Amino acid sequence: MKVAICQTNPIIGDFDHNMALITRAAHRAEELGCSLAVFPEMALSGYPPKDLVEKSAFVEENQIRLHRLAARTGRISILCGYVAKNDAARGKPLINAAALLKKGTVAATGGKRLLPSYDVYDETRYFEPAPQSLVFEMDGLRWGVTLCEDMWGENSVLGVPPYALNPVEELARMGIDRLINISASPYGINKGQLRLDALKRLAITYRIETIYCNQVGGNDDLLFDGASMVVDRSGRLVCMAREFEPDLLIWDTEYPYEEIKTPWPQEEDSILNGLIMGTRDYALKCGFKKALVGLSGGIDSALVTCIGARALGPENVMGVSMPSPYTAEKSKTDARQLSGNLRIAFEEIPIHRLMQGYTHALGSLFEDMPPDETEENIQARIRGNILMAISNKFNALLLATGNKSELAVGYCTLYGDMAGGLAVIADIPKTTCYRLAHHINRDGVVIPDSIIKKPPSAELKPGQKDQDTLPPYDILDQILKAAVEERLGFEEIVDLGHDPAVVQDVLRRIAFNEYKRLQAPPGLKMSSRAFGYGRRYPIARGRRIF
Repeated sequence: MKVAICQTNPIIGDFDHNMALITRAAHRAEELGCSLAVFPEMALSGYPPKDLVEKSAFVEENQIRLHRLAARTGRISILCGYVAKNDAARGKPLINAAALLKKGTVAATGGKRLLPSYDVYDETRYFEPAPQSLVFEMDGLRWGVTLCEDMWGENSVLGVPPYALNPVEELARMGIDRLINISASPYGINKGQLRLDALKRLAITYRIETIYCNQVGGNDDLLFDGASMVVDRSGRLVCMAREFEPDLLIWDTEYPYEEIKTPWPQEEDSILNGLIMGTRDYALKCGFKKALVGLSGGIDSALVTCIGARALGPENVMGVSMPSPYTAEKSKTDARQLSGNLRIAFEEIPIHRLMQGYTHALGSLFEDMPPDETEENIQARIRGNILMAISNKFNALLLATGNKSELAVGYCTLYGDMAGGLAVIADIPKTTCYRLAHHINRDGVVIPDSIIKKPPSAELKPGQKDQDTLPPYDILDQILKAAVEERLGFEEIVDLGHDPAVVQDVLRRIAFNEYKRLQAPPGLKMSSRAFGYGRRYPIARGRRIF
């Protein structure tokens, strides 16, 4: 028997698009001799639909489309995720469900038993745990179907304790022969190996072949990496789909596959491919074909511009240099050289006269007051206004260039360099930005070496360097990882060997700048804990550092 594992890239709420994806993939799978086509969690609606599921019209349309899809099934059966109504008298009104479509009908249904409510997940807000998983007969065998989180019933995932309920164990007691997990599992660095390890444990523990089908694509801040796979009953990885691309993976149950022993690409490739996919999908799904980047001549804007050019094509990207009197001549030439290397459009718009206009307008009010961060921020906000004007005029998505290190400690300006529609590298620490730049240049210079080698600087006053006010980035990023991703407190971080005064200053900056991050554009999530929806801290809070 042949099974098609179809990792699709849905658009949330676009039922025409999503049905077309499912129909085309199922038709192709049927041509290739498959008996079953498997699609991801909520393949009909796209995941996560968030509060759209609170609209009855959305839920009704999703169910209408499920039956239309069932009516189109021919020789091949389809397994896909959708949103079902909860028929029970109590509990949340909906169930995150799976349906087997066969011979023109909805032949069987079941649902998600474990509902995540940590990090970016909020499924208990909308859904009731399903009373049972989907089980069906095919090829003379019993197949059990779980949805995403259900495969983690006996595994601690990303710091979350094991659940009291184990859906796979329940299915095993029912005597299933094969297990399918349909998922919409967002990408995280090294998360693919965690998934594979969990699938291997399930396969070996219950002696069942295990199919994992994951969504692909970018939906707002979340990146879905696909990487669907099949693990045999001995725990060997025998089939694997591509990362960050739609794919149709065929598994022949009778074919003697060799084990795939090195499934994962180099980490820098995965990160870059994820950022490129996320930028492309955010732009296109929001109706943009063009992108715009403010080019400072620094590492962050260079990296974002490279990602934008690869995502949308260099012909659709513009770089804008906005030098001030404090901008080094080399920064201007570096910005121009980068644009030439990438073959993108380039504009230089000096801001000196605009700065003078602000100085004149505010002169009487600021009289006898020394220049400080106020004047520095005005420069950044002038640039933000220019970029937003170009964005409006040319309908181009403005890509913000701030990295995670800067956002964490507030080394950025509201309505200035934080302006934009998407913060591409908001979850990428500064040290990783340098790693990615070197990786981009591995086959030839794209980002000028002088950009990579120069000391980082906002260039908002003479001789300014980031390290005048911040710890060295290699130290800062270690502290930020401990505080933000590992959620360690002051004493725990100091015990790692860091200077107590530096740790206290960094933690104070993180706490104080919560208000800035709340007003930042959405950023593509790459780590186990990104700033945004999955990390919720109060703005108005006590001054004690935790």
